[in-house]
Amino acid sequence: MKRQSGSFMTIIFACAATLAALAIPLRAPLAQRQPIRLVAFGDSLSAGYGLPQEAAFPATLERALKARGHNVEVINAGVSGDTASAGLDRLDWSVPEGTDGVILELGANDMLRGLDPAVPRRAIDAIVQRLRARGIPVLLAGMVASRNLGAAYVQNFDSLYPEIAKKHGLVLYPFFLDGVAGERSLNLQDGIHPTAKGIEVIVGRILPTVETFLARLSPR
Repeated sequence: MKRQSGSFMTIIFACAATLAALAIPLRAPLAQRQPIRLVAFGDSLSAGYGLPQEAAFPATLERALKARGHNVEVINAGVSGDTASAGLDRLDWSVPEGTDGVILELGANDMLRGLDPAVPRRAIDAIVQRLRARGIPVLLAGMVASRNLGAAYVQNFDSLYPEIAKKHGLVLYPFFLDGVAGERSLNLQDGIHPTAKGIEVIVGRILPTVETFLARLSPR
């Protein structure tokens, strides 16, 4: 009886070892299927002003990235009317824990209101620093000033994005509205906010930069 009991226990241990060995490779694919979580943090241009949510920038970008084989989730944290300072005020609750990267798009409303470029410069720099302190990388999407604001204003405003990007070693997309600004057919009647087609143009142009950004992110 003792010999049979010993043999039985040997079989049990062998089966347990086999199951444990099988369980190890099963956990890896589950981890790999966890999506990269991006937050599109900005103003009405990110929020999708005048558009259904499925046509807004975050949802359109997510579909485009998935079509190229990226396992991503893009969260819409855009608030219409936000200045860079307003974005800084809501940063901590708008960018949740578990975020892998932020696409930062702010400053257009500062420019439209004619605010001193030093104001959005300080706010955007502070946003970047606070996110970096949390270990969250940033892709900075730039804006350019309306040329009727004067050469000095244009120089001071336009330069804040590449200078902040250089200071912090960020991936920079120089102009969020590239290919859309000034194109009547790609904007709503206000001439400021992109149509669904305009958003598709923006996503098509920013996509390579976002992929460069994704390549920098560390897996969770």
